[in-house]
Amino acid sequence: MKAVILAGGLGNRLKPFTEAIPKPLLPIGEKSILEIQIMHLMKNGFKEIYIATFYKAEYVESVIHDYQKRDVNIIFSKEKKPLGTCGPLSLLRKDLAQPFILMNGDILTTLDLQKFFEYGNKHNSFLTVATKKVTTPFNFGKVVSKENMIIEIEEKPDLELEILAGIYFMKPSVMEYIPDDEYYGIDHLIKKMLSLSLPITKYLMSEYWLDIGNIDSYNEAQVAYEKHFDVKNENK
Repeated sequence: MKAVILAGGLGNRLKPFTEAIPKPLLPIGEKSILEIQIMHLMKNGFKEIYIATFYKAEYVESVIHDYQKRDVNIIFSKEKKPLGTCGPLSLLRKDLAQPFILMNGDILTTLDLQKFFEYGNKHNSFLTVATKKVTTPFNFGKVVSKENMIIEIEEKPDLELEILAGIYFMKPSVMEYIPDDEYYGIDHLIKKMLSLSLPITKYLMSEYWLDIGNIDSYNEAQVAYEKHFDVKNENK
């Protein structure tokens, strides 16, 4: 099985940390985010992992290079300019002739990736999107009214949203809708497919998931690491 990890982002929301270290290499416990992802993919049976790089690409390669000695084939793909969350796949057209998983390089998850791969592979659609339900605090009192009369208020209700989890199963046919050497996001791809009435499968995950997008979530990841990941096994 093949996987692509997007590891080229600038990490602007995690400055000043990312001024010296690219976001995928920020340490979580004893390992970096990217190393944790690679180890999780390996444990789920993935033998070929492509790392899409841009920002501090040489730094990423130097740190991850040692994984070439393990039972996995790591291939680096370097962008000359930012290509978004889907555009980097255009540089790998010849390599992605089989189904694969695409994942953002800034998430921690215990998702059963092999199960997700098999789920996507058995459906007729060539894009399967992992989703996650998250609860977001709402900072205002909600008013329920009828005409000009208030009939109920609810103080700061939480909002439950189903979001994109940054993990996608793709079949080679998806490459037809990704332009060459152009900034192209996964949102562009999804909207394009929907406009063409092409089916997109959803996979609602229940496992642990965290998007490390800002300082608060980075601090949360430090606490969550030992709780949700087999530290001893990953350190082998």
